[in-house]
Amino acid sequence: MKRLTILFRFILCCIFISSTAHAEQPESYYQDIWCKQHEGITDYTLSDLTRCDCLTGNHAVDVEFGRKWAEGIGQALYYALQTGHKAGIVLILESEKDYKYWLRLNTTIEHHGLEIDTWKIGPVRGTLLKQHKEPR
Repeated sequence: MKRLTILFRFILCCIFISSTAHAEQPESYYQDIWCKQHEGITDYTLSDLTRCDCLTGNHAVDVEFGRKWAEGIGQALYYALQTGHKAGIVLILESEKDYKYWLRLNTTIEHHGLEIDTWKIGPVRGTLLKQHKEPR
């Protein structure tokens, strides 16, 4: 009986941990909002059949959760190469703790002199963060 109780508690902990590890909203939620506000095309298909998260009149944009900031750099540069647009990254910050990813992203871009524009977006008490574009 004691083993069964321990097993049951272990399973409950695993369920709780996995449920809290997921984002409140999927990436596509933020992608749709940001892209619509910037009059872009979501999931724009490139010539090699890959998809740019949002293509605006000036930018080829990758939308990523904060923890995936480094992936965003590669994808944004590739989308820019394929479209001839400026590279852009929208970083989703789900909490104040995610701000460290915003700093990592922008210091890396600055240090290497990359031509990538950045914006941040995310939930704050049920609303979206004021969108902020990092000047380059």
